[in-house]
Amino acid sequence: MYQKILLPTDGSGYAEQEVDRVTKLIADDGEIIVLSVAGKLTSSAFQSRTKVRKVNERLLKEAKDAVEHMAGKFDPSLNVKKVVKTGFPAETINEVVEEEGVELIVISASGKSGLHRFILGSVAEEVLKTADIDVLLVHNN
Repeated sequence: MYQKILLPTDGSGYAEQEVDRVTKLIADDGEIIVLSVAGKLTSSAFQSRTKVRKVNERLLKEAKDAVEHMAGKFDPSLNVKKVVKTGFPAETINEVVEEEGVELIVISASGKSGLHRFILGSVAEEVLKTADIDVLLVHNN
């Protein structure tokens, strides 16, 4: 059993399948950390600051909604912490692992192929390559 498990989510339907696995692996007095990482755009000569700000606000809201949705899937008796950060997903996941003293990352592989796998599966792949702790990769078809 693990004392601290990190469950990164992007709000996709695939991520919900990890709830069962996390519930089975968490210690009775353990903590589940549900994390969503919002990307952040910077303005350029081709984009107005107002448009970039609106996109960033939308990305942050989507990340907050994803965390709320995922956290809501767990039994209320479990200790679930909700975290929303801004940054690059794989890098931010590893930062949270260090900050929180996480022992296990449970992350979803999309099961897609081609371009979808490149885009959707790249975060899971990067976490697998860079994490200093155990990673449970849940393959979804």
